[in-house]
Amino acid sequence: MLDYVGRYTHRVAISNNRLLDIAEGKVSFRYKDYRHDAQQKTMTLEAEEFIRRFLLHVLPEGFQRIRYYGFLANRYREHKLARCRKLLDMPAPEPPASELSKDYRDRYEQLTGSSLWECPVCHQGRMLVIEILAPGPHRQVTPIKDTS
Repeated sequence: MLDYVGRYTHRVAISNNRLLDIAEGKVSFRYKDYRHDAQQKTMTLEAEEFIRRFLLHVLPEGFQRIRYYGFLANRYREHKLARCRKLLDMPAPEPPASELSKDYRDRYEQLTGSSLWECPVCHQGRMLVIEILAPGPHRQVTPIKDTS
């Protein structure tokens, strides 16, 4: 059912791959003729008529395309879905392993194979954050003391 409804709620009125030709003030496009066993056919319309028909599918300002009701409504959605799963004797879904919870340096290493934790000079030591400098001209810079 979701596949069926999804075709009508999450797509535009006509996709680019159905447009065949735009020339001399006319638009040709492909469509399915459901009166004749869903045969693929071609239609050519004047550009003004094509735009008129296309704009019939555009919602007026302030209207929403999709509204959720019942257990999918925003308020208490998580609680209602948990209740539905319990009534259907379904296991709770596993929380997704969020890539965002990883440190960006770990994600960088996973993607590129090179580590930002590693010292760029000796490639042996581990880089540690000692201090994060505040942005702007008002930050106070602590001088580095020579301990040699």
